[in-house]
Amino acid sequence: MKFTLSWLKDHLDTEASLGEIVDRLTSIGLEVESVDDKSSLAPFVIARVLTAERHPDADKLRVLTVDTGRGGPPVQVVCGAPNARAGLVGAFAAPGTFIPGIDTTLSVGRIRGVESFGMMLSERELQLSDDHEGIIDLPQDAPVGSGFAAWAKLDDPVIEIGLTPNRPDATGVHGIARDLAASGLGRLKTAAPAVTAGVGECPVEVRLDFGDGPKLCHGFALRMVRGVNNAASPKWLQQRLLAVGLRPINALVDITNYITFDRGRPLHVFDAAKVAGNLVVRRAQPGEKILALDGREYALTPDMCVIADDRQVESIAGIMGGEHSGCNGETTDVLVESALWEPLNVARTGRTLGIQTDARYRFERGVDPEMMVPGLELATRMIIDLCGGEATRAEIVGYEGYAPKVVRFPLSEVRRLTGLDVPGATSLGILERLGFELSGAGETVDVSVPSWRPDIEGKADLVEEVMRVHGVDRIAPQPLPAHAAVGGRILTPLQNRTRSARRALAARGMMEAVTWSFIPARHAMQFGGGRPELTLANPIAAEMSDMRPSLLPGLITAARRNADRGFGDVALFEVSGTYEGDTPETQRRVAAGVRRGTAKLEGAGRHWSGNARQVGIFDAKADAIAALEACGAPVDRLQIAAAAPDWYHPGRSGVIRLGPKTVLGHFGEFHPTTLETLDATGPMAGFEIFLEAIPEPKSRPTRTRPRLDLSPFQLVKRDFAFVVDRDVEAGALSRAAAAADRKLIAGVSVFDVFEGQAIGEGKKSVAVEVAIQPTDRTLTEDDFEALASRVVENVRKQTGGVLRA
Repeated sequence: MKFTLSWLKDHLDTEASLGEIVDRLTSIGLEVESVDDKSSLAPFVIARVLTAERHPDADKLRVLTVDTGRGGPPVQVVCGAPNARAGLVGAFAAPGTFIPGIDTTLSVGRIRGVESFGMMLSERELQLSDDHEGIIDLPQDAPVGSGFAAWAKLDDPVIEIGLTPNRPDATGVHGIARDLAASGLGRLKTAAPAVTAGVGECPVEVRLDFGDGPKLCHGFALRMVRGVNNAASPKWLQQRLLAVGLRPINALVDITNYITFDRGRPLHVFDAAKVAGNLVVRRAQPGEKILALDGREYALTPDMCVIADDRQVESIAGIMGGEHSGCNGETTDVLVESALWEPLNVARTGRTLGIQTDARYRFERGVDPEMMVPGLELATRMIIDLCGGEATRAEIVGYEGYAPKVVRFPLSEVRRLTGLDVPGATSLGILERLGFELSGAGETVDVSVPSWRPDIEGKADLVEEVMRVHGVDRIAPQPLPAHAAVGGRILTPLQNRTRSARRALAARGMMEAVTWSFIPARHAMQFGGGRPELTLANPIAAEMSDMRPSLLPGLITAARRNADRGFGDVALFEVSGTYEGDTPETQRRVAAGVRRGTAKLEGAGRHWSGNARQVGIFDAKADAIAALEACGAPVDRLQIAAAAPDWYHPGRSGVIRLGPKTVLGHFGEFHPTTLETLDATGPMAGFEIFLEAIPEPKSRPTRTRPRLDLSPFQLVKRDFAFVVDRDVEAGALSRAAAAADRKLIAGVSVFDVFEGQAIGEGKKSVAVEVAIQPTDRTLTEDDFEALASRVVENVRKQTGGVLRA
């Protein structure tokens, strides 16, 4: 929200300086984001052209001698403006001055052989307008040598504040002035708009028609003003609009834009000659379109509210008018509209159509309902004053008046919630200055909420109002209380696992990403989502319509965007929530990661020793196991099985289980269809682990680690090769071998898998290395033979494997 200092003082009688106003705005919750004090315009001075001679080498150029009024001889300037002449008074810039309209710093130049020591300026070069047909032509009595900005009143500082969505009352300069006055920085001086009686009834009738559905318009006021002269708006109005970033168009449009910023009350004007018959406010019909004022055509849907005449849609309610009925220089009769639109519908329509306007910004936050009719009266008075004409009586339909919310407010709540002793009279005085009405006496009063504060719901909101005006900085910092004993565990197991997973994956060279919780519907369905209960009623964009069932779509999309920008070898991870339903038990905390290209643990990119290997299933598996181990999962008891979800490659993926029922995660390379759906390419592998599924470790009576006992005897390794059916998993064979003697066998690892005719149809050979660690004595050859027999027998029983000959 932008406004100028003089604009603010139209509503606030104050002697405070710019710095004091800025500090007070921030202290009362209207945080100032920037202040442009217009110091950049200080170098420009008013100067008089003494002579204007034809350039010796260019017909369209003039060589001017200019009196800058700052002493010294006249300055020579080469100028191509058609209105350059002797006696002209204009704005001058000396060498070294930055010209904002052309983004250039002047220097002494030579133009067609003639030196130029400055520049006479046009309005576009000072960003006053788009006019660059000639240099600025000032009145003859303009004081030569004086600052141009100060003389033209262009040195008015511009203040920009950042508004939170709950403060629609501060979307107008009047509301900001009301807050400053309540804080004691002046007196609110704006009077209520004068009422224009009007002559005759408005010839255009208005009807609200929403059938049996919910009302999308809560009030509509309309009036015609006949015989207007829609010329350019006065200079003061144009300057204010330019200061807040708006382009002046014509008087009628500029008046509505001015009132939007002045009172936070958006309005719209129709050229009455272009409106066919009467107006109806209704839902759009299937297939209807509108060519809007921005020159774009929009397809409308039945959940959108529109203003239509007997022929077509003329306006998208609360957002933007149509080009067909827009006002231009030929407009003589104008319809002025002031309405109350349903905020949620305006927000939904604006997001669906991708339109952001000043009107939408205010309506979706909630405008003051009691300003609907006064806003119309204010616009009527300005139109008559600036454009002439005669107004009809106003037609008002659908408005039922404002019924204020009443909040029961115990004055002790201020002390309870803030720790400050604010006298009751002070609290009540602040609320009254902010526009709240009080009734009752004693320690508890009834507070009626004004129409411009839809954000006030309860007593805590009233405490916030008191404190932001009284001064949040008065709350003294307090140290946290010390405990007499060592505190217990502060973080929950899930919080600890989240931190551990992040550290482990970052240590493996992956970069953390934060992706949207909302994804396109087609992405959600590809990853097992797309349920109706997870579709957003009011998405922030059409392509962000569903809650994500997995973290992988966002990570794959992020990796694709990096690849599109030349960073193809990326490794990303995220630890966040996923949504498989709308109940708490169907929402999980997940750690996920994606590697693309050659982004392996040992590094990415090409190497002189040979081509770098691309990422694959085992990279994803290693990441998943590392994250599980960091989170405390018993990795020595994990089981790897097939049957990963459909978005993985069926032959290059796996599921991580702990026992037959507990699934801790899955990993693998992605299915080509999955990558095609997400418009991604290249080698890519990923994983997801479910942090809440990891079992809690058994509690121990002490945190002291047990003694480390190392065997003094030599570790011995023996190799075995078993022939098993092709569908037997190598992991199952390894577990069977390890179970032969858990005391002596320290580990089992697979080092070879072979299939061929020599083994037999439907068979494969799996070779494993068994590590044997004696603990209490040196084993004899008989001991090893007995252990080997137990290994062979255990593998035969559990997998059907036989020792390969």
